[in-house]
Parts: sequence; structure tokens; C-alpha cells
Amino acid sequence: MQLRCAVLDDFQGVATEMADWSPVSGEVEVISFTEHFPGEDTLAAALADFDIVVTLRERVLFPASLLARLPRLKLLIASGMRNSVIDYAAAEAHGVTVCGTPSSSTPPVELTWALLLGLARGIVTEHNALRAGGPWQSTVGADLHGRRLGLLGLGKIGGRVAQVGLAFGMQVGAWSQNLTKERADEVGVELAASKEELLASSDFVSVHLALGDRTRGLIGAAELDLFKPTAYLVNTSRAAIVDQDALLAALHGGRIAGAGVDVFDIEPLPADHPMRSAPRLLATPHLGYVSRANYETYYGAAVEDIQAFLAGTPVRRLG
Repeated sequence: MQLRCAVLDDFQGVATEMADWSPVSGEVEVISFTEHFPGEDTLAAALADFDIVVTLRERVLFPASLLARLPRLKLLIASGMRNSVIDYAAAEAHGVTVCGTPSSSTPPVELTWALLLGLARGIVTEHNALRAGGPWQSTVGADLHGRRLGLLGLGKIGGRVAQVGLAFGMQVGAWSQNLTKERADEVGVELAASKEELLASSDFVSVHLALGDRTRGLIGAAELDLFKPTAYLVNTSRAAIVDQDALLAALHGGRIAGAGVDVFDIEPLPADHPMRSAPRLLATPHLGYVSRANYETYYGAAVEDIQAFLAGTPVRRLG
């Protein structure tokens, strides 16, 4: 009997086009879902008859309670090689093998700059006005050359964002709890004396940290109050690093010039979520990892994971 594989959150309906699934077609029936399943009950019902599940990034939680309700599940594949929303101990207890895939840091770097430039030059405002017959020029762009870019995190993604900032002629500083002067010197940026100094002195602040106990709520009301009123915040990392209520208050109160956000506390974002109508906000629906090359990598590697699992030699195991 064929195994059944569910591909979750295939919003664009491209999962089966981005990779060659024929190597497993004789043994596995692949079904992609273009709609998100909200809540554990809905998800458990939808996945009850599947042996394999492919999930994108960390959008869908797989806690012990859900894994216990999926008795047929034997293989769970998550894109990327790090996933904080899977209960690995519970997966092992229920006989579920968890595997990952390669992932590129290039797409989120590029989206970070798309948001930053869109904010700085009022691209969406000016585009909408031009298309609607509105005013010819209504914004005055913020300059990048000579301005200070502050990076929270200088890892693989933060380091590449820094290189682009330097190419624009920006002064680039960085801070994180573990950042060393050696790493800052390696990238060619200034190590900020403190988080507070970085926030208070930067014209653009971009978040590139992993979410954990030390980074959750790292940017709250007190930190946003340190921003220059002309400064912008960009977050393509994880929503919970920035206090969402505090950010909304800062945007509505005009305490910062604007924000570019690709990540949210609830995804997909409900139709009535206040982030959809916040002023001074340029928002995208978690597109950081969404690019053709990344999708080809994710789904191509998912096929490899399934092949290896069927052969009894799982690869890229997580947990």
C-alpha cells in the first residue's frame, strides 16, 4: 500500500513543480495543501491518514499533544536544519523520524534590503499614488549613504546584510549578547558598546537574531523609546524578538519613522489583525525564505529525505 505524504502550507501551489518527485512516486502519494490549517484539532484531523509530513520552516507547531494524535506519522520533514517548534523527544517516543533540508541565507538578506529600501524611499506610497492618479511626489526619501545601520546580530545573515550596507557607504554597527570584537572586525563593522547605544545612534535597525529565552522581547517599549524619531526598524527574523504591542504603539504614536516587518505573532495573519492597518508599516507575508532557488532546495531535499527513509538510512536527522 502506498504511503501518503502531506505537504503543508504550499500557498503558491508549487511544491510538486519545484522538485522531481518521481523517484518516490511508486511508493508515496504526495498531496499538497494550499491553505493553512489553524489550530491543533484542524491539523490533527487533516493529517490523520498521512505517513509523511513536509512542513515549511517553523510555521506549524508539532508539540507532543499533536504527535500523539497522528498514529500513522512516521517521517516529519522540516525545511532548514533548525526547528524550535517540534517536540523531538515526543517524536522519538512515537516512532517519528525528523529530518531537515539545506537552506540558503541569501533570500532573507535580499528581502531585508527590499524592505529597508522600500521604507527609505517611500516606494509603496509613491507607487500607489502614481497608479491611482495621486500626487506627483509626496514623500522625501531617507538617505542611506553616510547614515548608520545598526544590526542586532552579526551571524551568517547579519554579516551579509552588513556587507550591503557598507557597499551603500553606510556606517555599520552591530551588537548581540555574544558578539565579539574579532567577529565585528572580520565583517568590517563597529562593535557597539551596548544594545542601548546601538539603538539610540542608528538611523536603521535590522534584526538578525535567533529566537530564544534571551532574545524574546529584546526590543520592547523602553528600547523603542531610544530610537531617533527619524529611525526605521526592520525585522525579517522572528516576530517575538520585538514586542508586537510596543511596536504598534510606536508606529501609531509616530515615535519611529517606520518599520519593515516580514514576521508576525500569528501566521498567516488574521484579516482583522492590527498589523494589517498599522501606519508607517511596510509588511510582507513572511517571504524571507520564499524564493525559487530555496524552494527547489527544500523540496528537492525532501524527496531525498523520503528516499533515504524508505531505504532505512535516514539523512539530515534533526533532534
